[in-house]
Amino acid sequence: MEEKNVYIQALEAEQAGDWAKAHALVQDMVTAEAAWVHAYLHRVEGDEANAAYWYNRAVQPVCTTSLNAEWRALYDELFAIGRK
Repeated sequence: MEEKNVYIQALEAEQAGDWAKAHALVQDMVTAEAAWVHAYLHRVEGDEANAAYWYNRAVQPVCTTSLNAEWRALYDELFAIGRK
C-alpha cells in the first residue's frame, strides 16, 4: 500500500480536528507545497498576518475563498503531486 504524502497527511489531520498535528507535519519543511499548507493552517487558526507570510513563501496569492474551497483545492493539487 502506498503511503500518503505528508501534505495530504497534514490536510487530513486538520480536517479530523488535529490542527497541532497538521502544523507539526509541515512547520519545518521548506517546500512551496508545505508553505501553502502552512498558510492554510494559519488561516484556519484565524492568524491572517501569519497566513499571508506563508502564502508569500508558497508563491501563492492570499486565499479569499472559503476554508472548505481552499482545503479542496489544496487536497486536489497536492494529491496529484503525490501521484507523479
